[in-house]
Amino acid sequence: MVNRVVLFVMDSVGIGALPDAEAFGDVGVNTLGNIALATGGLDLPNLQGLGLGNIDGIKGVTAVDAPKGAYGRSDEVSNGKDTTTGHWELAGLHVTEPFNTYPEGFPEEIISAFEEKVGRKVLGNKPASGTVILDELGEEHMKTGYPIVYTSADSVFQIAVHEEIIPLEELYKMCEIAREIMTGDHAVARVIARPFVGNVGAFTRTPNRRDYSLDPFGETLLDIAKTAGLDVIAVGKIEDIYNGHGVTEAIHTKDNMAGIDATIDYLKKNNRGIIFTNLVDFDAKYGHRRDAVGYKKALEDMDQRIPEILNAMGPKDVIIFTADHGNDPTYKGTDHTREYIPIVVYGDAIKGNVNLGTRKSFADIAATISDLLEIDNTGKGESFKNMIIKD
Repeated sequence: MVNRVVLFVMDSVGIGALPDAEAFGDVGVNTLGNIALATGGLDLPNLQGLGLGNIDGIKGVTAVDAPKGAYGRSDEVSNGKDTTTGHWELAGLHVTEPFNTYPEGFPEEIISAFEEKVGRKVLGNKPASGTVILDELGEEHMKTGYPIVYTSADSVFQIAVHEEIIPLEELYKMCEIAREIMTGDHAVARVIARPFVGNVGAFTRTPNRRDYSLDPFGETLLDIAKTAGLDVIAVGKIEDIYNGHGVTEAIHTKDNMAGIDATIDYLKKNNRGIIFTNLVDFDAKYGHRRDAVGYKKALEDMDQRIPEILNAMGPKDVIIFTADHGNDPTYKGTDHTREYIPIVVYGDAIKGNVNLGTRKSFADIAATISDLLEIDNTGKGESFKNMIIKD
């Protein structure tokens, strides 16, 4: 009997190009492997001990003779390589129709409607790196009070404002307005509040980011678990990704270490069900900024905390380490990359040294969690419970 499952998403830690990656403009991408090549190797002894280096095709992390966990990788059914697509598939939904993207910026009718409702003109309106556009337009924003609107290769409408120029409450209201506009034919997966502080030439984002997602189009693992009376605890940006659906308790965290702290705190409490954690720094601070050295250090810092996480687990707890997409910091551009995700499973009830192979869908993770917790599933994915559970 499994009491809890920790679904631990290492945001953007992909492990190699998917077979269809070229169709997404991603040739030769491998977030983990290319970081290792670019930085002289990765020191991840705890994840290695659980089986990370034993995953088929993985580069840059050494395999061990008898890993303590089960391990594998997963292909992606959904059409996309963004946060929402990956997380929704992890929770048992296949996104076959890609979300709208705006590689030329948003149409005039969208911008005009937004400006009219917020009572301010906008700056930007183009695809851009979030840090580059602050350098480009931050000074003008501070002089005019006009919010910076931009997008990326992902399906996002992002609004950046200086917290001393436009208060957070007003920024969040702007995002709610944008969310209302960006529906129907113009639906985007997420509207994102991107507050920042600092002076010209030294702007920095703050932890007060918020994501305003579409509602999932179907019932997810989270909904099923909540309906079954289980706890569904969201750590990091998880609550935002599902727009609150299926979540019984949530905490928003400022960085990776705070996310790990919160996960450990919840493991020490009397709850039953799912603890769903996202560590976003890999993606937001290092992947998009093409900082392989920073990404390497963040991975190694997380790895050092893994013994604490495992020690906080009870005998009926299971943890699944995985990701939602790639974001190869050695690749061109600043966008996500279409990659396999790792799967590493550990717990007292889990067999060690089990190779799960290449799974067909991220939804296999959702189906397995449903099986482990003995609840219904979404009908997507194939459970690998029987491969990993001890007799």
